[in-house]
Amino acid sequence: QVRLVESGGGLVQPGGSLRLSCEAVGTNMFTRYTVAWYRQVPGKQRDLVASISQSAVTTYAESVKGRFTISRDNPANTVYLQMNDLKPDDTALYFCNGRFLSDFWGQGTQVTVSS
Repeated sequence: QVRLVESGGGLVQPGGSLRLSCEAVGTNMFTRYTVAWYRQVPGKQRDLVASISQSAVTTYAESVKGRFTISRDNPANTVYLQMNDLKPDDTALYFCNGRFLSDFWGQGTQVTVSS
């Protein structure tokens, strides 16, 4: 059973940084996964933030381009989301999604940007 475990969320002031981690547990096929980060605020749909393919091609939502960086460490079965220059609008529950033959979701990690 594949599980995605997110970590790294928290409370940060505007302009600050956080790094989220998404570890895939229970698979030795992580290199084949496309992994994405989504975020969701109460009452709204879950939106794509960034994704990274098995060949490390990355995509970003317009709102985070130039501030967020997604990367992967295949030996560690982990994808990271480095978030810089955080804004209050980045406040959300962030979810990791892994896709290979099926879709897998983590439980989410809360990011709150507030002074």
